[in-house]
Amino acid sequence: MRIIKRDGSEAPFDISKIENAISAANAEVAEEDRLPGVEAGFIMDKIRKQCESLGRSVGVEEIQDMVLDELQRKGYYRLARCYSDYRLRHEMLRKQNTTDRKILSILRHDNELAKQENANKDPMINSTMRDYLASEVSEDICRRYIFPEDVIKAHDEGIIHIHDMGYISGPITNCELVNLEDMLQNGTVITDTMIEKPHSFSTACNIATQIISQVASNSYGGQTISLAHLSPFVEVSREKFRREIKAENRFINKEFTEEEINRMAEIRVKKEIEKGIQTIQYQLQTLLTTNGQTPFVSVFMYLDEVPEGRARDDLAMIIEETLKQRYQGIKNEIGVWVSPAFPKLIYVLDEDNITEDSPYWYLTELAARCSAKRMVPDYISAKIMKQLKNGDVYTCMGCRAFLTPDTVGMNPDGSHKYYGRYNQGAVTINLVDAACSSDGDEEKFWQLMEERTELCHKALRIRHETLLGTPSDVAPILWQHGAIARLKKGEKIDKLLYDNYSTISLGYAGLSECVWRMKNVSHTDPAGHDFGIKVMKFLNQKTAQWREAENISYSLYGTPMESSTYKFARCLQRRFGKITHVTDKNYITNSYHIHVTEPIDAFSKLAFEAEFQALSPGGAISYVEIPDMQNNIPAVLSIMKFIYDHIMYAELNTKSDYCMACGYDGEIRIVEDDGKLVWECPNCGNRDEKRMNVCRRVCGYLGTNFFNQGRTAEIADRVLHL
Repeated sequence: MRIIKRDGSEAPFDISKIENAISAANAEVAEEDRLPGVEAGFIMDKIRKQCESLGRSVGVEEIQDMVLDELQRKGYYRLARCYSDYRLRHEMLRKQNTTDRKILSILRHDNELAKQENANKDPMINSTMRDYLASEVSEDICRRYIFPEDVIKAHDEGIIHIHDMGYISGPITNCELVNLEDMLQNGTVITDTMIEKPHSFSTACNIATQIISQVASNSYGGQTISLAHLSPFVEVSREKFRREIKAENRFINKEFTEEEINRMAEIRVKKEIEKGIQTIQYQLQTLLTTNGQTPFVSVFMYLDEVPEGRARDDLAMIIEETLKQRYQGIKNEIGVWVSPAFPKLIYVLDEDNITEDSPYWYLTELAARCSAKRMVPDYISAKIMKQLKNGDVYTCMGCRAFLTPDTVGMNPDGSHKYYGRYNQGAVTINLVDAACSSDGDEEKFWQLMEERTELCHKALRIRHETLLGTPSDVAPILWQHGAIARLKKGEKIDKLLYDNYSTISLGYAGLSECVWRMKNVSHTDPAGHDFGIKVMKFLNQKTAQWREAENISYSLYGTPMESSTYKFARCLQRRFGKITHVTDKNYITNSYHIHVTEPIDAFSKLAFEAEFQALSPGGAISYVEIPDMQNNIPAVLSIMKFIYDHIMYAELNTKSDYCMACGYDGEIRIVEDDGKLVWECPNCGNRDEKRMNVCRRVCGYLGTNFFNQGRTAEIADRVLHL
């Protein structure tokens, strides 16, 4: 059994530490108020068993709370007060250098919280470590100067969560839809170097990867590009190849017909597309941004973004090559093909590709094979999205955050604008804590929801206000050179913070456990369902009120919950103990999702969650967990057709692992070792994470660098839906 110290590092559980603390408090009270040695032994034994029962590493402060509770329960009130004072004095001393100690633990590579903070960051790498060091300083500034005490207290207690506090002390925005079309067609500037309109498809792909890297280094969330913005350069390459072939013909004094020239040019075009997509795939896998990770980028594949005819067929060729290369995967360090985490692929299901007789059905079949093997692409239903987004079809920013629909026509020609828009940030309310704090009393629950959403609102306003007055010069690639805007040097970004240009997100987490605590049933039960819908409508009403009053596009966002799922669970257990179906796991459920342990078939899950997804307009995604279906592609296609008819945005989860120790390419299992969950090859017993490739859906993105204990427990508990 292990504990997590205040600086984030792990250490063996040592009962003598508790004994020493009790002895120190004992020495400060009168003899009649002291705890006898036998009683102290009983308390320590009970706490040890309680820690073991949690099935995870326990925080030092949790153990101190247990000691305090036991002293009070046994009637040693003066001793408990003395113990509390002793604890407070030491806490005040610790606060003088908390940031320093955290930084030192990161430098020593023994900060377990940092190691598990992000499933796509390797904390051993210098650039990642440097990012974590800067994040600690930023968070310290946020705590002492930017956010008020009530907001920080709520954040620390897991009542709310301020996302990315390690970045938001400065004028850094969250996620965006990169206006790649503008940057490629009209040119851009990268690191003070003019980049003109490319003269070939492969050059366009190369420039796109440089843009992605620059954008990722100047923001902290996900970004999305569209393949439709690359497709015009296929025709540019085609015409270039036609000219080259004609010139070659003149050189060798040979005449080819126009038809022959076109056929030869098309062969070169296809090779050019293969080369360009390979550039995107491999550069994005090998690039490291300034925050020490591969760019969190999604690639949008929507045929109807370009006109019918040759332009759409060119886009179809790009999509086909993208899916083929992703199906193949990338080679790991020993040369074995494995599943990469990025880029995330998003494929739109529409009338021209959803039935066997539609012209682009072959792409949908290829997408199905790719999903069965590599867990991408994810799927947007154009049919459902048009119903929910005022007739528009557009992609999310990165993993799941969606912009509010453009209803006024922001583009100069009056058309709707999505590329070049972005998100300001997110703060999440812990619905489970509101339910537990109300003890199941509905009147108290709604009162707490009022108070806690206003805490989130206060934090979001502060986030918004830190961006006000930001000059475009802080990130020229974003604000001056087209990724988001074309502002002048020195011009402030303020106008892009209002009038629905950018969103700001009220996140929510744990609807499943919240409903269990309030109604003692799952939200798949009719009684639970109605209460869950009521919660969602309440949250939407809040964002609508704020939006109307302030002209800031607040939007309700189904929080993906990576590291925060474990944080929320630990805080809940610390305050409320273990409550069946509510706080008895080391994680809480993402957004509105059905609990990962609840048996339900894939089609019922998607149909049920569709109603909740519609009430999460700022972003959400549903998934179904499937077994290995590489030999049952018709079943995969049946799920995709169901997605098209029933839900806006969904994905399929499977397993894609490899053990470098023995060559095993099946599922790497999760096992428990001394209260800690570890990954183990079932074939050879290898537990060295550096000698295995594990790819799992974390929160919308795939993760390949392993996960915190809460997320690992959630992955282990997932039931199959098919």
